[in-house]
Amino acid sequence: MKFLVDHDVYFVTAQFLRQQGHDVIRVAEIGKAKAADSELLQIAQETDRIFVTRDRDFGALVFVRKIAVGVIYLRVPYPAVERGHRELLRVLQKHTEDELKTAFVVVEPERHRFRKIPQ
Repeated sequence: MKFLVDHDVYFVTAQFLRQQGHDVIRVAEIGKAKAADSELLQIAQETDRIFVTRDRDFGALVFVRKIAVGVIYLRVPYPAVERGHRELLRVLQKHTEDELKTAFVVVEPERHRFRKIPQ
């Protein structure tokens, strides 16, 4: 799967995704660490990537402003990062890339919620 990872996502999480064989680009690697949230979603859309973030504001952009981009929102505090990674792995095994590109997924340690984005 292809991911665009927000600046607030733990570096170890980006590394975890890469170790699982995924194509990961961190926004800092493309000089967009300070870009507006809507610009980051546009980049994810244009590059056909799922956006990964720890910023809950992206829910409003996806559902209120109707920016249809797949988002994985990580609600994982650092002390629980390993449990969060296990749950993230469950999400990636349970859902296809196409499903994730049309969903807003909240990942927490031990559980996740999958919500389809209205098209």
